[in-house]
Amino acid sequence: MDLRFVWSLLGLALLPAFSIAAGKCERLVVTGSPDAPPYLWQDPQNPKHLIGASADLLQQVAGELGIKVELLYAGKRSQALDEVRSGRMDMLADAPLTVSELENLDYIHPPLLENDYLVWTRKDSTLVYNEAQDLHGHSGAVSEKSRLTSAFGTFAEQQLTLSRAPNLTQALQKLLLGEVEFVLAGRYSGMAMAQTLGMGNDLIARAQPVDRPGLFLAVSHNSACNDPWLRGQLAKKMTELPASGLTEAVLQRNIERWTAQQKQAPLHPASIQKQ
Repeated sequence: MDLRFVWSLLGLALLPAFSIAAGKCERLVVTGSPDAPPYLWQDPQNPKHLIGASADLLQQVAGELGIKVELLYAGKRSQALDEVRSGRMDMLADAPLTVSELENLDYIHPPLLENDYLVWTRKDSTLVYNEAQDLHGHSGAVSEKSRLTSAFGTFAEQQLTLSRAPNLTQALQKLLLGEVEFVLAGRYSGMAMAQTLGMGNDLIARAQPVDRPGLFLAVSHNSACNDPWLRGQLAKKMTELPASGLTEAVLQRNIERWTAQQKQAPLHPASIQKQ
């Protein structure tokens, strides 16, 4: 028998298996930070789930790939990471890129979102800021939950006078009271928190980002869904996303969503805000 004919038959027999392998993951269980508006936070109507801009964008992308996504609360940030490392959950929706986690996670490039950290000051501030070095000699604050890039973190530790506040709420309050001259906070998280606290007319964010860490989709090495097809398709979608114009609209919508929720239920003083 012609060997070429045998191989062609064998190839046809294997095709369904390959098709199944490529599309085997019909559902992703995803988690992330439960307290990082407008990116992710617990749904007050259903605390077992996470909502926010990262959730909305991932749902959109996964829907286009025919994959169902469930965004579940897994505890605080460190607990969520443990759940994904173990493979009990498939993916983090807002992973900071850290070298140590490359042993546990496959990061999808480019990031789902870029979190611009801006210099926030009071409106009457005389601080002149064009670049990070300009902050040298001035007192500042940052939430201890902030996830800055390692390079900027090293620079800040060596060159800047930064006090660590338990959360973004307290950092912004220190700024308003004149205890510090500036706060480092994410563009959208700072906007959401300033509006929620009624500080929107008292504070301004300087235009030039001081740092720009990415918020990545990161798939567990132990996830049954982690295959080349999924990683490739997600990377393709992440590449297309910035040009779609969807990101900005989703972020603005979730700032409004978060602010409206806080008006319905007063902000708990112990709530921990990231960024």
